[in-house]
Amino acid sequence: MTNELKTTAFSGIKPSGSLHLGNYLGAIKQWTKMQDDYSCIFCVVDYHAITVKQDPKELQKNIIDIVKIYLASGIDPAKSIIFKQSDISAHTELAWILNCIARVADLDKMTQFKDKGGSNRESVSVGLYDYPVLMVADVLLYNTEVVPVGDDQVQHIELARTLAKRFNKQFGETFKIPKPILQKQGARIMGLDDPANKMSKSAATESNFIALQDNPKIAIKKIIRAVTDSDAIIRFDKIKKPAISNLLTIYSLLTNESIQTLEKKYQNKGYGDFKKGLASILETFLIDFQNKFNNISDHKVQEVLQKGKLNAKLIAEKTLQKVKIKIGTKSMNNV
Repeated sequence: MTNELKTTAFSGIKPSGSLHLGNYLGAIKQWTKMQDDYSCIFCVVDYHAITVKQDPKELQKNIIDIVKIYLASGIDPAKSIIFKQSDISAHTELAWILNCIARVADLDKMTQFKDKGGSNRESVSVGLYDYPVLMVADVLLYNTEVVPVGDDQVQHIELARTLAKRFNKQFGETFKIPKPILQKQGARIMGLDDPANKMSKSAATESNFIALQDNPKIAIKKIIRAVTDSDAIIRFDKIKKPAISNLLTIYSLLTNESIQTLEKKYQNKGYGDFKKGLASILETFLIDFQNKFNNISDHKVQEVLQKGKLNAKLIAEKTLQKVKIKIGTKSMNNV
């Protein structure tokens, strides 16, 4: 169960392929730090993954791997609830109810659908169009007050706020109004081959990202080959020097050293020295992370998910019953 004396934080990751360094630095690392100060709930949002075609066996493996990544990163099942979205039917029930107060105009604003649907929007799944409402249900079910997200997800939290307020106005006070929490630094890690675009596992080449499961030697090569800016000065300037600024952010987040400290450390040194330093830090991180990951058994994952399911279900069902009473599909006498 969550600690009612603490602010509730909720977030989740979609099990659709290998997670990369941007996922870790932009989200999961932040989550681990929140566990002592917030009542944390972390979900594997597997229903979001099936908005596009998935191989069932691969999806099952990815679900297990996401939980292992959570645990290897330091998310503690004794402090946080870790569960799988599809284990809690209240998510899809609430999503349908929220669909009935959401408007087409709300979803037409969602830029991620425009990006993912591309020019072929008529043939993509309805789920890809509508998944932001399911995301809202994920958040609202748990009386969530804060959602740690990357800056590309803020629009979805705004939709959650809109639908929560709309429901409360129509049916009476029911949902808390969640707020996004963004890291001041590292909310969006950019591609190693193109600092104008976010690091992504769906990028055209693997030179764009470093997967958490990459062989450390391969990861080192990706860092050494990462694009840089026209001059050789190690200075943070997102506008004029986006490439080195991105690498400085990665270095800073991996070492917990400030960017100003790193700028001084590499003053009067070139990109070659900087990249060698970053590559060494990254190699150490990946070796340690992968050792932890590989020592987590599938049995342990199932234990964590079962415990998380029981705790999450208690909260979610309580919220859903309240919603059903408010909209009139359930009588107070049947509670």
